Amino acid sequence: MPWLWQHLDTAVRQQVVVALRETRATMPGYSNWLLFPAVIEAFFCKYGYDYDAMRMEFAVREFSQHWYLGDGTFADGPAMHQDYYNSYVIQPFLLAVLDVTGARYREFSLRMEKIAQRYAELQERLIGVDGSYPVTGRSITYRCGAFHALADVALRGQLPATLTPGQVRSALTAVIKRTLGAPGTFAKEGWLNIGLAGHQERLADAYITLGSEYLCTDVFLPLGLSVTDPFWVAPAAKWTAVKVWGGMDSVEADHALDLR
Repeated sequence: MPWLWQHLDTAVRQQVVVALRETRATMPGYSNWLLFPAVIEAFFCKYGYDYDAMRMEFAVREFSQHWYLGDGTFADGPAMHQDYYNSYVIQPFLLAVLDVTGARYREFSLRMEKIAQRYAELQERLIGVDGSYPVTGRSITYRCGAFHALADVALRGQLPATLTPGQVRSALTAVIKRTLGAPGTFAKEGWLNIGLAGHQERLADAYITLGSEYLCTDVFLPLGLSVTDPFWVAPAAKWTAVKVWGGMDSVEADHALDLR
C-alpha cells in the first residue's frame, strides 16, 4: 500500500480520499463490517488526513473485548460463523488498524500477534495434500482469498516457529493452483468466473459478483517481499497435510493457544 500511494499523482490521491470519505455515509453491520470503516480511518490517520478515531476504537474494542473466542479465532459479531471471514477480513484488517494505532492498544497488539500466528498455523493445517480445503461457510467463491490471513502473516515476516517459509510458500502455491487452475475458472474473455474449483454459480451467495471474485488475489500478498526474503529463497518444503498423510513422523502434536 505505501508504494502504491507514493506513486499516485496529487489529483488521483485526492480522488481516492474523496471516494473513501463518501463511504462514511454507510452504516456498517455489527460484524466484520466494523473493520471496513476502521481500516479506512486508519489509512487517513497514517497519511495525515482528518480521521474519525471512534470508528477505529469501536471496531478494536468489540473484537478485543467481546468477540475473541480463543485459540486464534474471533466470532464474526455476536455469533460464531464457521467460515473463512477470520481470514478474508477480520485478522488482516485488525492487524492493519493496529499498525497505525498500536501504541494506544499495546496490550491487545501483543495478543493479536500471537492470535494471528496461531490462526496461521490453523490455516496451514487446513490445506490438503492436493491444495484443497474444507468447503464451509459463505463467500466460498473468493477461492484462494480464504488464505488471506496466512499470506498476510507471511508478508509481515511473522510466521510462527512451527511454520517454515518454504512450507508456507509450497502450501499457498498448491491452493493457488487448485483454485485458479481448475477448468472453467476463467471466461473466454479472460475474466474470473464465479466458483471455487471452476465455474460453479450455485456456490455463490446473493451478494457475490464477478468483481468480488478478485478477492482471491489477497493470497498473493507475499509478492510484496524482496526476492531475497526467506519466503522466496527457502527451498520448497512439504506442508503439514503432505507430511502427515504421507506417513512422515516429523510433525509435532497440535495444541490450542492459551492466552490466560
